[in-house]
Amino acid sequence: MQNIILDNLNTAIIVLDQDFSVLTLNPAAETLLDTSLKRIMNLSIVSLISEELLRTDLDRSLSQYQQFTRRETDFPINGEMVNVDYSISPIDCGDAKLLLEINPRDRVQKITREESLIAKQETSRILVRGLAHEVKNPLGGIRGAAQLLARELDDKGLKEFTEIIIQEADRLRDLVDQMLGPLQPPKMEALNIHEVLERVMQLINAETGGELRLKRDYDPSIPDIPGDFERMIQAILNLVRNAMQAIDQAMPRSEGLITLRTRIARQFTIGTQRRRLVCHLSIIDNGPGIPPELIENIFYPMISGRADGTGLGLPMAQSIISLHQGLVECESKSGETIFHVYLPLSNGPLSMETSQE
Repeated sequence: MQNIILDNLNTAIIVLDQDFSVLTLNPAAETLLDTSLKRIMNLSIVSLISEELLRTDLDRSLSQYQQFTRRETDFPINGEMVNVDYSISPIDCGDAKLLLEINPRDRVQKITREESLIAKQETSRILVRGLAHEVKNPLGGIRGAAQLLARELDDKGLKEFTEIIIQEADRLRDLVDQMLGPLQPPKMEALNIHEVLERVMQLINAETGGELRLKRDYDPSIPDIPGDFERMIQAILNLVRNAMQAIDQAMPRSEGLITLRTRIARQFTIGTQRRRLVCHLSIIDNGPGIPPELIENIFYPMISGRADGTGLGLPMAQSIISLHQGLVECESKSGETIFHVYLPLSNGPLSMETSQE
């Protein structure tokens, strides 16, 4: 029972001996330290987290047999600074002498941002669908009236104008259908994410004549995930095409590079559901980056950084990934843009995985 509780805690738990060597840790701590218990067992925690304040608090807690808590402390972990709250509690259980609890603050902030993003996207989707339905009705009337008018006209020159009206009405109808997104639920089946990526790379190679460099960085151990093969291809293709178009704006296509990377992410929260394992797909390009004024709104329809862009590719990708209970995020700076796609490895949350954060 204790192991089940520890395995499902969001807080990183590390048990230390009197020399501050690691005796055990839970999955949340493995995720935080980006390592496994097997690799760091019996290693000093201060060699993994080189923070002098932590060592001082460990000494004080052990010598005074007293709990210490720190708020908003920056820990250097794996070459990056992580803002955390931590507590040290003395215990006396065989070799175990100290219990170190670490709660990354950026995790809580990230969950809050994700919940806000999902809520905004859902609101936007509802508004767009309502607007699209309202637009389709008069479009049908305009098209029908143009067809009737064309039958009454004898002048071929005038019929050309009615044909333009019909063609533009059809174009707007297709645009509205794209805004509405998929109308049928996805056909969920066991899906190999790498087969999806290979198909996408074939399509991009065909479009670019092989001029654009595509790099694979796969984790072959990722199991099949539940998904709709065709729709997932469309979602990832939209994201990769967005990267390709950004590269085309900034440099010769031959200098561009898009990397498709797959990894397993542990103890990851999507919306309000915490998953032990998710598939983490990264689409990385060396383009010019997304302007700061657009980055927060790129998943809204009709938002595009290109003059000839419709602004529908990214919202469509986001919609498809949401249908798969997944999440797509973006981070960008000059010379590098990364789209992160998180997809569950199962159809629903595992037992005890509902997050209360």
